[in-house]
Amino acid sequence: MKLEGLRVLDLSLFLPGPLMTQFMADHGAEVIKVESLHEGEPNRHIGAKRDGVSVYFANTHRGKKSLALNLKNPQGVEILMRLAEKSDVLVEAFRPGVVDRLGIGYQQVAARAPRIVYASIAAFGQSGPYRDMAAHDLATEAMTGVLSLNRGSDGKPAIPAIASADMLASMMTLSGVLMALYRRKETGRGDYLDMAMADSLLACLPNNMGVAMTERRQPVLKEERALGGNALYNIYETKDGDFIVLAGQELKFAKNLLEPLGRPDLVKLCELPPGAGQDPVRDFLISIFRKKTKKEWIEWFQGRDVAFAPLKTLPEVLEDPHFKARGMVTKDARGWDHLGAPIKFSDEPARPNFQAPAHGQHTREILSGLGYGETDVEKLVSEEIVKGP
Repeated sequence: MKLEGLRVLDLSLFLPGPLMTQFMADHGAEVIKVESLHEGEPNRHIGAKRDGVSVYFANTHRGKKSLALNLKNPQGVEILMRLAEKSDVLVEAFRPGVVDRLGIGYQQVAARAPRIVYASIAAFGQSGPYRDMAAHDLATEAMTGVLSLNRGSDGKPAIPAIASADMLASMMTLSGVLMALYRRKETGRGDYLDMAMADSLLACLPNNMGVAMTERRQPVLKEERALGGNALYNIYETKDGDFIVLAGQELKFAKNLLEPLGRPDLVKLCELPPGAGQDPVRDFLISIFRKKTKKEWIEWFQGRDVAFAPLKTLPEVLEDPHFKARGMVTKDARGWDHLGAPIKFSDEPARPNFQAPAHGQHTREILSGLGYGETDVEKLVSEEIVKGP
């Protein structure tokens, strides 16, 4: 597999770092999850569980090893340093400054492990006026303006279904780590990545920044092509109170939709800029889509070249034959559902190990690999420097 032979130390929590390192584990990296001694990874305890294992944890920590380590003790720090000397990547997501106070910041680690690629993920990064601001995903979406664009039918900001800042930071950190590993082949040196969730969001707004950059004004959503201003890029209610989506603004889609519906006269209006000029099209579509159920519209759209999709629930997605065929929803030997690996190679594809580690499950194995004898390990356990089975 692509990342076989790499060792990754994951000190991060919740979603951005854990998902990123899980993708690395799926593609062959050895990922060691460094957890606190008592609570461990918070998402072990969040949401629905199967046999005591949360779905959240199972879908962010599969295939990893767990080391329960007290990083507030100098001996715990020494264990991490020895691991770093034998590792390629370290990912952390503490509040800025915490790793330096613990003695495991980049400069401290790199002094002993100069080849390490060290990535810090924080809400607003390691510099700037917001550096020390407490924040999770929703706060960064608010501070970057993303939430101002995400409004419900009542016009008020609505909580997005996807933790976009977490997810984008995860993917961008993965990209940065792989860049640094590629460069290390030439230089022999590692590097430091200062990754901010807020930066990741802002970098993904080029299609919505038009009037903000040219006129310094907030976009009016009903006048923006991707935010509700285009009649062919919108959500419509059906007769049974469900919903369908049109998601293609090209004129060919307008013709392929409006002509069979008996309104070819409206096609020309679809050439107009997003906004009030397209209101007659939007009003017609609101009216017509309420005349059939979602199921009936799915049947009507079959074979028509229109960018159309029914709104699906999560349980429906888990049974969707397309995502099953792609391996994006799959089951393990226990019958548990899992989200699959999205990065697909034709050669050396991902091979997810769907077993998630128990808290501290691999502590003894990892310490043994660092040269600690059985007596040493027992002493470390008794002194609450490590925890293991």
